[in-house]
Amino acid sequence: MPLSSAFRFNLIRWHIFFVLILAYITVYFHRMAPGVVAGELMATFNTSGAALGSLAAMYFYVYAAMQVPSGVLADALGTRTTVMVGNLLAGFGSILFGLAPTLAVASLGRLMVGLGVSVVFVCIMKNNSVWFSESRYGFMSGLTLLVGNLGSVMAAGPLAAVLDIVTWRTTFVVIGGISIALGLLGAVVVRNQPEDCGFDPLSAATKAPYTGLGNLGRQLLAVARNPHIWPGFIVNFGTTGGLYAFMGLWGMPYLRDVKGFERPEAAAFMTLMLMGFALGCLFFGWFSDWLRRRKVVLLASVVLYLASWALLAIPQWGAGIYGYMVFGLMGFAGAGFTITFPVAKEVSDARFAGMAVSIVNMGTFIGTSLMQPTFGKILDLFWQGTVQDGLRLYAARDYQAGFLLMAGFAALALGASFFIKETRCRNISAGLNSGQ
Repeated sequence: MPLSSAFRFNLIRWHIFFVLILAYITVYFHRMAPGVVAGELMATFNTSGAALGSLAAMYFYVYAAMQVPSGVLADALGTRTTVMVGNLLAGFGSILFGLAPTLAVASLGRLMVGLGVSVVFVCIMKNNSVWFSESRYGFMSGLTLLVGNLGSVMAAGPLAAVLDIVTWRTTFVVIGGISIALGLLGAVVVRNQPEDCGFDPLSAATKAPYTGLGNLGRQLLAVARNPHIWPGFIVNFGTTGGLYAFMGLWGMPYLRDVKGFERPEAAAFMTLMLMGFALGCLFFGWFSDWLRRRKVVLLASVVLYLASWALLAIPQWGAGIYGYMVFGLMGFAGAGFTITFPVAKEVSDARFAGMAVSIVNMGTFIGTSLMQPTFGKILDLFWQGTVQDGLRLYAARDYQAGFLLMAGFAALALGASFFIKETRCRNISAGLNSGQ
């Protein structure tokens, strides 16, 4: 296209990406913040480990349930409307959570947050598929997750520092207001596709001519019947499901109960893990694009992730470099799940990238929604009755039993990784459908 048109095209698509990525930062903040305020939540609502796990997992229950509908909404209604409504709902849910007088009301607020933010990631991936070329999709996936994870980092050390100044309730009310503002901004800035701004589509394959829920339902069924989609689902279930459960809830209590760290020191470990995760998302997306391979990179990352659980379970480590290295490695290796999203797009009809990505992404949140409360139930099962300042304190062996759960799911993910289809970074759905 002419230079002036190319400049305008780039300006528009990066403005859209900027607004969407701001919304995605709040998604990660909501996802990980309960881990930092776990003590306050347990004391405020007088909960057990299992009850706290269920409260935190409420976000993941609805997030998992909404992944396929999110893909349908992204493909049917478009990114603009879907993200706007989602941010408004998440904002009001966060405010309700911050003001909740009881555990039941807090759970409702958490559910509303999960429902609202559940559409954001799939919409960004859909946006990336229509506003950026196929050869840059892996990099854009990694960049999306890297910047989005700034919300996770903010929900660790910075949030721990903020809690010395304001209450956890005030924090969630403020972040709710930010989500509402981003929903309104999205309505002004975001556009669904280049054609909405007078440009030609980057690829004719990304322009879906179908309308109506009936047709979309048939297309969703066709995507779901693709056997090459489901290994990525299982990989995400076993790796990111456990990683989110640990980063988003049980990591801080583990460092407090077993290692005796105060919140600022524990938050430093979690911040390092989250930074490793963020950098890993960018690295694995870029590296698989550069190498023109998906499967071997994913396999290597899952092997390292599984090994990190064994390293974490060694009881003798303290506040030295070993612990920082293990936390950083776990976060970095767990980020290899980024590769499952380009694979999902590349083994599916490009017109329905939103649906394909949503199915694979659903594995993460089904895994997390199961592992957060199950980890808590394991802790309660082995708990010796120790209570301090209204908080249940768990021993090292209690957490090690939970680590076995995480390692088992990681092993499941490793097995599924061998069934990932190598796409060589191009869409191969036509060849798959023709039996090649």
